[in-house]
Amino acid sequence: MNVMLFHSTYGLRPAVRDAADRLRDAGHEVWTPDLFDGRVFETVEEGRDFKDELGKDELLKRAILAAAPYSERGLVYAGFSLGAATAQTLALGDDKARGLLLLHGTSDIAENASADELPVQLHVAEPDAFEPDDWLSAWYLQMRKAGADVEVYRYAGAGHLYTDPGLPDYDEEAAEATWRVALGFLDSL
Repeated sequence: MNVMLFHSTYGLRPAVRDAADRLRDAGHEVWTPDLFDGRVFETVEEGRDFKDELGKDELLKRAILAAAPYSERGLVYAGFSLGAATAQTLALGDDKARGLLLLHGTSDIAENASADELPVQLHVAEPDAFEPDDWLSAWYLQMRKAGADVEVYRYAGAGHLYTDPGLPDYDEEAAEATWRVALGFLDSL
């Protein structure tokens, strides 16, 4: 599979590069665009401030420009938290998208969104302050209404960005379970 993997609000951290290497080792071609121009942040607040300064439209423009050269190949869009939200937006706008792998995040879904049988897999902590239960329930129903084939995996007790070993949220057991399931998902596409 061809995978476009977007980083979180922390920026293009080593954990994102390690995740890309893990996917490459499993036989996938992976791109990890740096939407923050080399900026990496120590706290979510710093990253969020930079993202807000950059602006939603500029962030989306950068993501589209990063994906455009590869979209004809049929991409699986993937991302971590903010990157997952970005991946979701791009996948729902790309009729050639092969799949959507969301790690730690989702995004709003346009009322007229169409995801005709798009395979979608979401991995989130339970509970997750950034992805509360009522939000996830509504998100799931909207994705199904749009036509997506959605699977949701919840990891009890894990922190929000539990796959990043460089952050306090890291949960090795949940992270390894996530990667096993996610690699199976990619292999099935």
